[in-house]
Amino acid sequence: MTANPIFCAIDTPDLGVATRLAAQVAQHVGGLKLGLEFFCANGPAGIREVARASGKDIFLDLKLHDIPNTVAAALQSVIPLKPRYLTLHAGGGLAMMKAAREAAFESADKAAAAPPKLIAVTVLTSFDDADLKGVGVGAPVADHALRLAHLAAEAGMDGLVCSAHEAARLKAEFGHLLRIVPGIRPAADAVNDQKRVMTPPEALAAGADILVIGRPITKADDPALAARRIAAEIGCRTGAAS
Repeated sequence: MTANPIFCAIDTPDLGVATRLAAQVAQHVGGLKLGLEFFCANGPAGIREVARASGKDIFLDLKLHDIPNTVAAALQSVIPLKPRYLTLHAGGGLAMMKAAREAAFESADKAAAAPPKLIAVTVLTSFDDADLKGVGVGAPVADHALRLAHLAAEAGMDGLVCSAHEAARLKAEFGHLLRIVPGIRPAADAVNDQKRVMTPPEALAAGADILVIGRPITKADDPALAARRIAAEIGCRTGAAS
């Protein structure tokens, strides 16, 4: 587990809002997650600006999923941004994940940068068994996540995105892989569109290494205070009170 396992998910297309939030919460989180909504609106320049404003590790959550050649080319394009973590869908298959890993190391060498930790997404936390059945997957969420984790481990991925409900089982099977867990909600917060959720202490106890927390922080009246309270709830000392 990182010293502070909280990564704040900043999901907005507005660069000004994102940089302001990043600066507000930087003292109280371990890093920042930027995803498709932000990247599609602001591109590489936006990633660099948020990293500069916060001084924190960036988790670039693009959830790449395409043919192996296209995903490898995408990796080559984002390596210069020096993300700490980068996601791709385990459902893209073994060949795709292996191509991504090879491209990450080759591109990092050329850019004189450390390769990002490649994190394979298993089953989205907005999915439950019924949702999987709706897209043709008959297995329960827990079993499907385990199957995808096996592929990710074989491909040499560095970690997994899973819900806290699968974290303990995946830790037992693949203890060497990081477990990055979204769908984290403090006890008093709304679940919103998530279906498989836990509180921060519950998720860490279940085997999470990194907690991805968005709206409970970013939609709070005082995001810095919200982040500091969550950090305190899991026993992390952070920067000065805001």
